[in-house]
Amino acid sequence: MSDIRQVKGIFVTATGTDVGKTYVSALLVKALRELGVSCGYYKPALSGLNSSCVNDVEYVSNVSGGDFTLENNVSYSFKEAVSPHLAADRAGVNILLDKIIADYLNLANMYDYIVVEGAGGITCPFNLSDKPLLLPDVILALGLDVLIIADGGLGTINSTLLTCEYAKSKGLNVKGIVLNNFDADNFMHNDNLAQVERLTGVNVIATVKNNDSKLEIEEKVLKGLFL
Repeated sequence: MSDIRQVKGIFVTATGTDVGKTYVSALLVKALRELGVSCGYYKPALSGLNSSCVNDVEYVSNVSGGDFTLENNVSYSFKEAVSPHLAADRAGVNILLDKIIADYLNLANMYDYIVVEGAGGITCPFNLSDKPLLLPDVILALGLDVLIIADGGLGTINSTLLTCEYAKSKGLNVKGIVLNNFDADNFMHNDNLAQVERLTGVNVIATVKNNDSKLEIEEKVLKGLFL
């Protein structure tokens, strides 16, 4: 497969750091695999390997039943838990867009669908040299649409609207929003869902409550993210 436009993928980003990108990415891969779909996972850059916690690739692999590793599913990995551009600079590494594209296409040849997880929020810098490389540049180069993960609680209207508008201003197509840490019995959370949809014009395709082990989403909607 040489044409990047033929790849069925979705790029998972979020309104900020630690909002739930990895958690939801794992549930996405798991849901597709449970439908009998060949689904892979890719992360262009991963920071924080010094942490004693399970890293993102291990987590997604454990939850989804996939066989994903740092060596095969991540282009750049760093020990320090800082932005990819800073982690790379401190490690003496130059993050290259060409390598990200090549690694993505190599993985995409192995699966029918692929979930790509970003780092940080929508503006996350990968390289701040003479020619800056920000997350939207990576997404556009991979030819992918975007799924935004947002928190279900206080402040999410502001952060989600800003993320959506920034993404659109960069020419990205936002396919949907997932609200994490969502409490269906909380009046504010329910209002957040309604207002986020109204103000962004983007559907909340799923909500995820704390410690959910399954993504409640229709098969048609799930597969539609990748088309």
